[in-house]
Amino acid sequence: MVADRTRAAVGGWLHARPAAWLAQVATVALDPWRGYATALVAPLGHARVVVDHFHAIKLANTVVDQVRRRTQQATLGHRGRKPDPLYRIRKLLLTAAEQLTSRGRVRLRAGLAAGDPGGEVVAAWQGKELLRAVYAAGDVADARAALGRFDRWSDGVGVAELSRLARTVRAWKAEILAFHTTDGCSNGPTEAMNLLIKKVKRVGHGFRNFLNYRLRLLLHCGIRWQTHQTARLRSRSPRFVA
Repeated sequence: MVADRTRAAVGGWLHARPAAWLAQVATVALDPWRGYATALVAPLGHARVVVDHFHAIKLANTVVDQVRRRTQQATLGHRGRKPDPLYRIRKLLLTAAEQLTSRGRVRLRAGLAAGDPGGEVVAAWQGKELLRAVYAAGDVADARAALGRFDRWSDGVGVAELSRLARTVRAWKAEILAFHTTDGCSNGPTEAMNLLIKKVKRVGHGFRNFLNYRLRLLLHCGIRWQTHQTARLRSRSPRFVA
């Protein structure tokens, strides 16, 4: 744990590690930000870099949300409100297509028909699903073909937010495809630990001293305490229910 999230902080921490320790790192999973990637080049130039599935799809979901909000503002003149068609389906737009129920699909189509006259929200949603297909592909060849379909769709529909996402995806093409050559490497465990760290910080209402904060987190997250397993109390329903 280091005190900052900058390229200098990451690079400084890595350069302080022994060479033998760095040599054991074979794969690095990260979000698509060049600051982290640049910090990894010198000390971990031998490692395979993978853009994590979670962060890539999160970028696509952000694009869908941005297009939805812009369309709401353009058609209704205000931010999304409870009765607005697109606002009512905001969570359905971010749900994986295969996880939508029959009722959810009906609601999604109805909301898009009523609130998306230009079809831009539909285009952004389709782009998100095409990017998901890249990670869902069975091998590198299928992933490369799916990536091509995403590029053609993003360039053809003319949605500014989606075009910006496509430029980012093209810049990280090799790292995205590396997902399929590393058995689906992910930094999900790290993200889970980050959520626990943030929970500790909220409970503490912030920490003014970084060393104390780091020590508190190591005690909470970095040690397996040898505690006895407590016996589970057997629940019993009352004999008579009023």
